[in-house]
Order: sequence, then structure tokens, then C-alpha cells
Amino acid sequence: QVQLVESGGGSVKAGGSLRLSCSASGSRVIMGWFRQAAGKAREGVAVIYTTTDSTFYADSVKGRFTISQDNAKNTVYLQMSSLKPEDTAVYYCAASGWYGGIWDIGTYGTWGQGTQVTVSS
Repeated sequence: QVQLVESGGGSVKAGGSLRLSCSASGSRVIMGWFRQAAGKAREGVAVIYTTTDSTFYADSVKGRFTISQDNAKNTVYLQMSSLKPEDTAVYYCAASGWYGGIWDIGTYGTWGQGTQVTVSS
């Protein structure tokens, strides 16, 4: 069974950067980062296929966020740059053992505990 442990959230001013980490154990084929702002639905941010390194991004973060993985460390990262106040949310790491819809929350059977990212103007 996959287990996920996230780290790296915090507070930053607009224009700043943060890197989130997700340590994963167990087999998975897709790893994703999602976020949920207060009062809003959870949304996909970035996804990586663990076997091919293929990456996918939400339009709102393209060019600013980068998802990557270190297979030796069983860790997936989300490098966030040029942060905006609208990026403020709880960020969740998620894992899937099958190739479902990458932006479909139901594809992911395992979720991390979430880490808060706050961007001030």
C-alpha cells in the first residue's frame, strides 16, 4: 500500500518560490499535486507519470511550476516559482496505481496529509 508524506509548505511573498516534497512508498504509476483553496474545490496542479517522466500542468501554473521525481529517493517534488496570492491553498500529493484521468480526483487512491502554502501580496 502506498504511503505519502509531504513537506515544504510555508509562507512567501508574491514572486517568491517554494519547493514541496512528497516521499512515497509502494508502487504507483502516476503522482500528482493537487491544491484546495478555502471554500473551493480541490484542483489538479501538476502530474507526472513515474515510468516515463511525462509531465502535465494545469494552465494556471504552466511556466511557473515544475514537477519532478527522484526515483532513488522515492520522492516527487513540486518547484513553485513566481508565486501569486491566488496560489494560496493546501497542497496535496496523490498517487495512483493505474492510468486513469490525470485530473480526476477519483483516479488517486492515496493522498498525503496536505501542506499549507500561503502567498502574500
